[in-house]
Amino acid sequence: MTFAINDRPIGPGHPPYIIAELSANHNGALERALKTIDAAHSCGASAIKLQTYTADTMTIDCDRPDFMVQGGLWDGYKLYDLYKWAQTPYEWHQAMFEHAKKKGITVFSTPFDETAVDLLEKLDAPAYKIASFENTDLPLIRYVASTGKPMIMSTGMATEAEIAEAVDAARGAGCKSLVLLHCISSYPAPLDQANIRQIPELARRFQTVPGLSDHTIGTTASVAAVALGACLIEKHFTLSRADKGPDSEFSIEPEELKRLCRDTHDAWLALGQIGYQRQSAEEGSRAFRRSVYFVRDLPAGAVVGVGDIRRIRPGMGLPPKYFNALIGKRLKSSVARGTATSWELFDE
Repeated sequence: MTFAINDRPIGPGHPPYIIAELSANHNGALERALKTIDAAHSCGASAIKLQTYTADTMTIDCDRPDFMVQGGLWDGYKLYDLYKWAQTPYEWHQAMFEHAKKKGITVFSTPFDETAVDLLEKLDAPAYKIASFENTDLPLIRYVASTGKPMIMSTGMATEAEIAEAVDAARGAGCKSLVLLHCISSYPAPLDQANIRQIPELARRFQTVPGLSDHTIGTTASVAAVALGACLIEKHFTLSRADKGPDSEFSIEPEELKRLCRDTHDAWLALGQIGYQRQSAEEGSRAFRRSVYFVRDLPAGAVVGVGDIRRIRPGMGLPPKYFNALIGKRLKSSVARGTATSWELFDE
């Protein structure tokens, strides 16, 4: 199931792919957006991800109750006004793509309609993300899949049947490389509802590379997700939560992103391989296992008694399981206290 984005492999057996989600954390300034790209790169992120939409491609300017946010972080906002505030202008995209390329960090985006895909194709986006709120928009999924680029799809709010429909739509339209991100679409998401045990189930059920789009506060869920097999982690990223913005409350700052990159990589390293082989780091410790030693000076021809030998450290003698078998054995030659037992010391 492994594939690559810009030659960086993603999948089991490879370090976690860390996406810093810029989203609306540019706070309406291109200069801040470019600085955020720089920060993501210096923190060690694998990629920076944008969101490509306008208020008009996302919704209509309407103040009927259906179009008003009720509760949560954006309570009282009209959808159109919220997206107007949060949008990344189309005219910024080329500058952002060029800047990321110069810095050496991968950049791609979440398109929210076909015009966004067309723009991103002109910029040679290497991959696409489907947001949780769009995972039921099968026409959009098919349009994205027709590009032949790798797709990353969040599963927030989706039922098993809806995920199956989205996966079938993507694969049926030409997607060969697909990541499914477990996601809880709450902003922020309560840690006790993160439910990251779902991650290996997504991989098993849909035969895709698994990952996590993490909206919880902090990095604990992301690190734990890697231990459960997540190959890709997406986390909202801001230069400073204190600057405020549409997504700032559930975004991580540079020091946290550095820690996320470090700790998820360490968690992946710790996974290792299934098996009973001794690890190379253990070789030096073998000497300090228990084994059977002579604890008395004995002459040649002596018959070994219970008090003549003990199961002690170090481990240069015969294993402790042979202790009883050595009782009553006759020595070929004399031995000094502290001599490790070996079969060569005894008569047949």
